[in-house]
Amino acid sequence: MQTRVSELLGVKYPVVQGGLAYLAYAELAAAVSNAGGLGQITAMSLPSADALREEIHKVRKLTDKPFGVNFAIGQHGRPYEHMLDVAIEEGVKVVSVTGGNPEPLFRRMDGHDIKKLVLVAAVRQAQKAESIGADAVMAVGQEGGGHLGRDDIGTFVLIPRVVDSVNIPVLASGGIGDGRGIMAALALGAEGVEMGTRFIATQECVHAHQAYKDALLAGTEHDTAVIKRTLGAPARVVRTPGSDHILTLEQEGKGYEDLKEFISGARNRTFIYEGNPEEGFGWAGQVIGLINDVPTVQELFDRMFGQATAIANRLQIVTK
Repeated sequence: MQTRVSELLGVKYPVVQGGLAYLAYAELAAAVSNAGGLGQITAMSLPSADALREEIHKVRKLTDKPFGVNFAIGQHGRPYEHMLDVAIEEGVKVVSVTGGNPEPLFRRMDGHDIKKLVLVAAVRQAQKAESIGADAVMAVGQEGGGHLGRDDIGTFVLIPRVVDSVNIPVLASGGIGDGRGIMAALALGAEGVEMGTRFIATQECVHAHQAYKDALLAGTEHDTAVIKRTLGAPARVVRTPGSDHILTLEQEGKGYEDLKEFISGARNRTFIYEGNPEEGFGWAGQVIGLINDVPTVQELFDRMFGQATAIANRLQIVTK
């Protein structure tokens, strides 16, 4: 499946694994890359620049295929420059940016052969990313997991709007977890997809607690919720007692000071690492309604692109 995205990234399939805070490490990134997509390491979840360098080396021991490093700069509030310098020094070929203003990172990468991807949730953000030098944008609809845009625009409308508004390639994100979603994204004008939640429910996502994976398996499209909306930073989670408590506090009109303990990275890890749903929460998109098993990444790719091929053949018959 060759598109401008697969050519840009040097991959067999135009599928990018999302940044997945605290989960996107070497085992998962290498598995996605080996299966033909673009795996990624989450830089800002690591404790230090040395830890990022070590993780990059670990990926390279597990795959000789391209991979990327994701910088979630908007949610952590910590310096990223020393982390980005490591990615540059190590010759990483793809850097993606989520949250915040990507321009300072782009300028720091000037003169280096690094492909730059930006996650956006609105036309204006996509146009801005293109204007400052992004090589592609990943447009996430409100179905997606984790941090979303504020406009509540669904993937089915957002993708063609973004495609019509920029000249660089667009990847679709939000609600995609199988071959049907990939083909729908291509039909909407995207040239690839970014998937996050679906990759959590794989065997190589070794850092995710079984309770987290079980919640994704058991949940339907009705079992997610958007927290932090009152803070202007909406983000979708799988429903747990911990996330319900956050929603209750927001409904009571509590501000950041009252919420910060419950929306912290520590509370996120309490669920996704320790499996405690009473005290913690985990990011997840509405695509959990389509997740019924925990395959290897290779099995997932085989299934997705077998399904995509069957759809392409069926559509060819219809158009004839």
